[in-house]
Amino acid sequence: MAKLAQTSGLTDVQSEILSTVRSFVDKEIIPHAQELESSDAYPAEIVEGMKEMGLFGITVPEEFGGLGESLLTYALVVEEIARGWMSVSGVINTHFIVAHMISRHGTPAQKQHYLPRMATGEVRGSFSMSEPDTGSDVAAIKTRAKRSADSYAIDGSKMWLTNGGSSNLIALLAKTDEGAEKPHENLTTFLVDKPAGFGEVAPGLTIPGKIDKMGYKGVDTTEAVFDGFEISADQVLGGESGKGFAHMMDGIEVGRVNVSARACGIAIRAFELAVDYAQQRRTFGKPIAQHQAISFKLAEMGTKVEAAHLMMVNAARLKDSGARNDVEAGMAKLLSSEYCAEVTQEAFRIHGGYGYSKEYEIERLMREAPFLLIGEGTSEIQKTIISRGLLREYENRG
Repeated sequence: MAKLAQTSGLTDVQSEILSTVRSFVDKEIIPHAQELESSDAYPAEIVEGMKEMGLFGITVPEEFGGLGESLLTYALVVEEIARGWMSVSGVINTHFIVAHMISRHGTPAQKQHYLPRMATGEVRGSFSMSEPDTGSDVAAIKTRAKRSADSYAIDGSKMWLTNGGSSNLIALLAKTDEGAEKPHENLTTFLVDKPAGFGEVAPGLTIPGKIDKMGYKGVDTTEAVFDGFEISADQVLGGESGKGFAHMMDGIEVGRVNVSARACGIAIRAFELAVDYAQQRRTFGKPIAQHQAISFKLAEMGTKVEAAHLMMVNAARLKDSGARNDVEAGMAKLLSSEYCAEVTQEAFRIHGGYGYSKEYEIERLMREAPFLLIGEGTSEIQKTIISRGLLREYENRG
């Protein structure tokens, strides 16, 4: 059989892109990931390499200087990058979501203003929906934008901005007064320009220092505090207020495919490390891979890697087709993140005591995998989305 996580039906262009990215990961990311992760250093040289390959504009339409590729292509690229170091995939993830939202929902002027510079990486996006007290209860957000003539004043606090310090564009969800009875219809997405950096980066906007995390090092994760921040009404995504919930949910759907791809990438790497170690480490006169206890673990791990990859690919292809994919994206995210944690745990066990040493790569993966159980909605949130979709399709009409 072929190696795990191969994708059928790819075009020559897709295959060439993935081959180039795979080579870049093997040569430029994997050899440096441990050192960069240990020092929590931003992977500046790796990011420059991704810019040169055009990865920041991989899904941006060609008319705006991007590669115009599909969500599937992007997801497979993310899978390859996460196999090398998940933090690097985080650098382009929120950027991609913001570019997707502008491509799909922006005004012609917004598309022309942002997308060409996003394609080159000159403008880098971050995504701001979560708040300290709300979590997945999006409609309950407290950040408010009060309109006055042709501008808004924004007040409130946001949490968990990936690229919060290094980005210079935030897609921000805030509550506006639309007079709608349903809370989610009073939400608006703003395109917030800001300088990169920390502290008070603009009047009324403060980006505190990086949040210290168990894993997912290198990439900056921050809060954002708005205190009377003034923004023009022209910066409302799509030029129409009250549509923010739909904009963000569209972004989250592709974000869930992205998280699935990241989980697949980590699981692939954990399997690679485990199967390699199991063939080198010897006990009782033979490689441990030849002991049934270990060989059965490898069989189960490989099956989980393959299943997660197939579900991720299916969810991406559905979104590319224009079909609704909330259930499929939720299923892919649920399965891939849970399997990633399980495969990584088994790889850790196969390494024995060495898995606990920071000299071995599996130790880093053990700290990265749990993030995927939470990012873009917990497993419990995915189950809620999935069950609602299934009940909608299988409604008892009797």
